[in-house]
Amino acid sequence: TLNLSGILHLRDILLRYYFDDLEDKTNIYTMLKTSHAHRGLKHPMKQVDTPDGKKYVPDFSYRYFAEDLPCGMIVIRGIAELAGVATPNMDKVIEWCQNAMGKEFLVDGKIMGRDLHITRCPQTFGYTDLDTFMKVNHYLD
Repeated sequence: TLNLSGILHLRDILLRYYFDDLEDKTNIYTMLKTSHAHRGLKHPMKQVDTPDGKKYVPDFSYRYFAEDLPCGMIVIRGIAELAGVATPNMDKVIEWCQNAMGKEFLVDGKIMGRDLHITRCPQTFGYTDLDTFMKVNHYLD
């Protein structure tokens, strides 16, 4: 049987780590909306010179890309690949992000890019099938 006892619900994670920063603990939406720890977070921009003058563009080296993509979305995408689940919309986002970052995680629809070593996806650790991944990580009893 599938053992998910080690997985915490997002609500529990928010309460554990941000309890004092949450004004409204009614549900996940209100916790995120009223979290002092997350208030005012914006995507940083950087100034660039263009033929039309100075402009601002997103800073793709910032953690929203540099951390959240390889340690979040790529992990989920890697597990989906092991499970044989198609992720066409996720693939479009990954392809756009990796192009903007100058990184390579997804190649020809497979998690196997040259920058896989900076991710936490199962493929980085040599997993090629879901059963082994689930057993080794104690997700099965």
